[in-house]
Amino acid sequence: MGTVNYLDALKLQEKLVADRKTSKIADTVLSLQHPPTYTLGKRRTDHNLLIPESELKKIGAELCYTQRGGDITFHGPHQAILYPIISLRDIGIGARNYVEKLELSMIELASLYGVRACAGQKGETGVWVGERKIGAIGVRISYGITSHGLAFNIDPDLSYFKHIVPCGIADKEVTSLRKETDSVLPTEEVIQEQLISCFARLFGYSNLIWREKGSILSDNGENR
Repeated sequence: MGTVNYLDALKLQEKLVADRKTSKIADTVLSLQHPPTYTLGKRRTDHNLLIPESELKKIGAELCYTQRGGDITFHGPHQAILYPIISLRDIGIGARNYVEKLELSMIELASLYGVRACAGQKGETGVWVGERKIGAIGVRISYGITSHGLAFNIDPDLSYFKHIVPCGIADKEVTSLRKETDSVLPTEEVIQEQLISCFARLFGYSNLIWREKGSILSDNGENR
């Protein structure tokens, strides 16, 4: 979908969630990027924004409030973002297993470029390379239907993370695939497609229908 304003993407997610609840659509994944945006989860941990909100325009960013889980995070250009709109009941997994598979999707993507990433320790969400965070997760689940999702750092401007306590975890660095690998990276579109492929394999989707606008309808072979 290219670069999409955060609130526009949020509205699209809400529509897709409503359609998925009534089985108007199959499981769907949005693959996109955002302009510089800080987002807060439903816990409203504003204290982890380290810059006055009035200063955000000066650095070219905005702040959005959401109903997802997790703490404050940053979304911006050169991140691979996936927003799965899927029925956990239909694929037979619970919330914890869902988050673990999102983590594994990013771990497998990193491994394609020789980067050894892993899930965080207790209380540390997302995916890490040593003590450096490379991927964030924040999800919402309503009546078994997921929204929001993951953000994997390909090569974002990491200076934006200096203005927050990323995901509420202090004294930890944020990193990117560009910083961690010696490999020559392909285009970001290729990397985003690789992330979708990792996601699809881990969740057992055998068929992908690619839409022109970048949303992907995924079918794991069951009739819905």
